[in-house]
Amino acid sequence: MPRKRHKGRKDAGRADAVPGEVYIEFKQVGQAMKVTAVDAATGLEVVIMGPVSAAQSHLQKVAVDKLKMQLKKAEAEAETDDVEDVENTEQGPSKGWTA
Repeated sequence: MPRKRHKGRKDAGRADAVPGEVYIEFKQVGQAMKVTAVDAATGLEVVIMGPVSAAQSHLQKVAVDKLKMQLKKAEAEAETDDVEDVENTEQGPSKGWTA
């Protein structure tokens, strides 16, 4: 599940970000490892938790895979929003009260 997304701007991340560039942060919390992955271009951030005994490369792969999934989901939602906006303008006057 995404933690944070900067809405309203497609370039919410760094202006000079390389497409596909990801920042990874590891933080031990008791016997768990918290891994945060952030897409540099969009600012989309995801978090996973895993055991401290797990290989760091495995935790990183899981976090990056989750980030890729969320980026695809966000892209699909953006396309759906664009279609809905067009459909809403094509409808007739709305029913109900107008103030």
